[in-house]
Amino acid sequence: MRLTEIHPLFYHIRIKQKWMFRFIQNVRDRKKFAKHRIKTSYPYTCKKHQSLLRRRLGDSDPQLQENKIVNLSIAARKIDGIVISPGEIFSFWELVGKTTKAKGYIEGMQLSRGEVRTGFGGGICQLANLLYWMALHTPLTILERHHHSFDPFPDEGRVLPFGSGASVFYNYVDLRFRNTTEQSFQIRVWLTDQHLKGAIYTNEEMRYSYHLEERNHSFSKQNEKNYRQNEIWRKTVDKRTGNYIKEELLIKNYAEVKYEIKPEMWQNN
Repeated sequence: MRLTEIHPLFYHIRIKQKWMFRFIQNVRDRKKFAKHRIKTSYPYTCKKHQSLLRRRLGDSDPQLQENKIVNLSIAARKIDGIVISPGEIFSFWELVGKTTKAKGYIEGMQLSRGEVRTGFGGGICQLANLLYWMALHTPLTILERHHHSFDPFPDEGRVLPFGSGASVFYNYVDLRFRNTTEQSFQIRVWLTDQHLKGAIYTNEEMRYSYHLEERNHSFSKQNEKNYRQNEIWRKTVDKRTGNYIKEELLIKNYAEVKYEIKPEMWQNN
């Protein structure tokens, strides 16, 4: 058993340790991070996406959904318009910063240590999910992406495949991608009454397009626990010829399921 599982004190000490290590690393690498923002969108669209702001998530308090919207609106303003120039790195936490009460963040839902909890800034993983999904439809190189080790809620209102999101926790559980191309990319994110919306634009037309699909999705049981698994694949297509250039496995998921699996869900295996 890990020390962090024996007593909460050890857990918080370990968190502080990881926070400090990442802080020192960020100071050293600060010049590499994307910081410049512009208000006018670049002319070429790489990918657009939107996700519902309010979804039924098991038996969770609906007020946490409203609180999440407040938190998302604050975090989105920190990212909207950011330009990722050649060689630069996009870092979620370098732009958003720590989600504190003083900055206007309120308590929202968080997934931590295998459980659903509340905390200031809770719910902004939805923004990280959106950004990650859009980035996968570009030539940007994913440097860091984390995912939850469990599946907390059924698929009510789910648009994207299971396990295609990104978990973030200040500051060492980050979402990062690097621009290794010779063109610049721009991220736009905003909220409407019902949706979190986003787009990635570029200053030059892209030669390739990217198509993602889910494969080998199933539920299984092991040692009296239920698990869910799938794979996310990406196909790269030459836009001029329509030919497939490459097919690659991006994500392979295997996570414990925290909700009751209905009979029809087993039948769809």
